Amino acid sequence: MAEAATGRVVEIWTDGACSGNPGPGGWGVVLRWGEHERELCGGEATPTTNNRMELTAAIRALESLTRPVTVRLHTDSTYVRNGITGWLASWKRNGWLTAAKQPVKNADLWQRLEAACARHDVTWLWVKGHNGHPENERADALANRGMAEARAEAVAAR
Repeated sequence: MAEAATGRVVEIWTDGACSGNPGPGGWGVVLRWGEHERELCGGEATPTTNNRMELTAAIRALESLTRPVTVRLHTDSTYVRNGITGWLASWKRNGWLTAAKQPVKNADLWQRLEAACARHDVTWLWVKGHNGHPENERADALANRGMAEARAEAVAAR
């Protein structure tokens, strides 16, 4: 990959938030490539879950990249990290059923995340949430902003 040859890597921090679970939710992303930074956020006013917002943050981050690159994606969600690095292969082999033969929750988002990953060389890293990590805290603030904006838009539409 062209970016990998330069020794530069896109660093990404993602987070999801939910007010109630389910409830209104938001997602936030901090992307860094060298000296360049970009922030993304959004949300859903309709009831969603924290796990769906965590997945959406990772998806939106990867989908925002305009060309294949090497990525180090930092998440405070063990659900997302373990799912993409471990459980996904089994779910696919089992026809999107868990080991207990139940449908995989959020299969639509897992499939979208897998497609977004396919373009890139992604390393998945876990960071402890709400522990003072600057970029994780920024992603958390963006997720909360996305949730607040989604709520405000829903109220204005009434």
